[in-house]
Amino acid sequence: MTGLGLVSPIGNSVDDAWAALVAGRTGVDRITQFDASAFPVRIAAEVKGLDVAGLVDAKKARRMDRCTHLVLAAAREAERDSGLDVAAVGERAGTAIGTALGGVASFEQTVQQLQVRGPERLSPFAIVQTLPNLPGGWVSIELGTRGPLLAESTACAASNMAIGDAVDAIRLGRADVMVCGGTEAPVTPVAVAGFAAMRALSTRNDEPEAASRPFDRERDGFVIAEAAAVLVLEEAEHAQARGARVYAEIAGYGVSSDANHVSDPDPVGANAARAVAMALADAELEPEDVGYVNAHGTSTPAGDAAETRVLKLVFGDSLPPVSSTKGATGHTLGAAGAVEAVFTVLALHHGVLPPTINQVEPDPACEFDTIPNAPREEQVDVALSNSFGFGGHNSVVAFRRSR
Repeated sequence: MTGLGLVSPIGNSVDDAWAALVAGRTGVDRITQFDASAFPVRIAAEVKGLDVAGLVDAKKARRMDRCTHLVLAAAREAERDSGLDVAAVGERAGTAIGTALGGVASFEQTVQQLQVRGPERLSPFAIVQTLPNLPGGWVSIELGTRGPLLAESTACAASNMAIGDAVDAIRLGRADVMVCGGTEAPVTPVAVAGFAAMRALSTRNDEPEAASRPFDRERDGFVIAEAAAVLVLEEAEHAQARGARVYAEIAGYGVSSDANHVSDPDPVGANAARAVAMALADAELEPEDVGYVNAHGTSTPAGDAAETRVLKLVFGDSLPPVSSTKGATGHTLGAAGAVEAVFTVLALHHGVLPPTINQVEPDPACEFDTIPNAPREEQVDVALSNSFGFGGHNSVVAFRRSR
């Protein structure tokens, strides 16, 4: 892993977001992107102050959904950070980007235009603004990758799976470099109302900064959020040959399915635990080798308790420190795996474990070391990042500190 890029509610660069994360700041606030005054949920974690004009010319920008704007910003930062001219790698460079909802804002706008203006007045770009593969398509076009072009749309596991796809592409010899990650821009009327109707969202409208509280007894749902994160992965010899700075190595990847319910987690946790075990086996590691876990930890009552069962099936009573960074960022849906991959890598790189903020009253159903409210200076060699998605998608990536 030689390059990192991040656009998030707590900062529009990797450095700014990491500084905010370890300082315990949150990006949750009242919704500004539409009038939510009549909605039961009026809070979200929005990206603020993104300069779209600095990313791409205005004509192209109008053909893109906001989720594409976000991922292009993250991709350009990751390329700069890697010191690599991705276009020069050409057919040996690929792209893998995940998203849950894709261009949901553009789709909602298209429906409104259809109702008001009729079918003959729609934009010819209405469909391509919406397709969930197009954020990755635009990254490939703008950065000039001509190798594998992959897209995952597996709900909140999407970008973790995109990272896994990128690893597999390099392992299989299909690419030397992969630009991978995820994006989401779901702060829209339909997305917010839809998740609220499921009773999945926090209704702590009067104290947004305390609404996302993973593993806390008083958690009442997740906070919907937008973000994009991109990582540049290189085959080891390729990175070494150019003297690249290496943040960390991806040591293993695991996937499984619950085959249980469209939205509820496996009540036992055995299927998600198989994904954790698979990632460890792929990395030739034992549970006791793991020094930190970045949990999926969305701040929902059922989800956090379910993940606790998963972790205890794998680690027993010897759980390493576990935190959820969604207390700071909210839940960025399909971008979450990539956002948390960046944070997990930085934890290894800097020797600092990020906190779970808003831990006021620990939940006995989630009884373990959650690194509550303050970062911890601790150098670990191996860390896991979990992502689980509606439909029963489970994905886990194992990271090893660069040696």
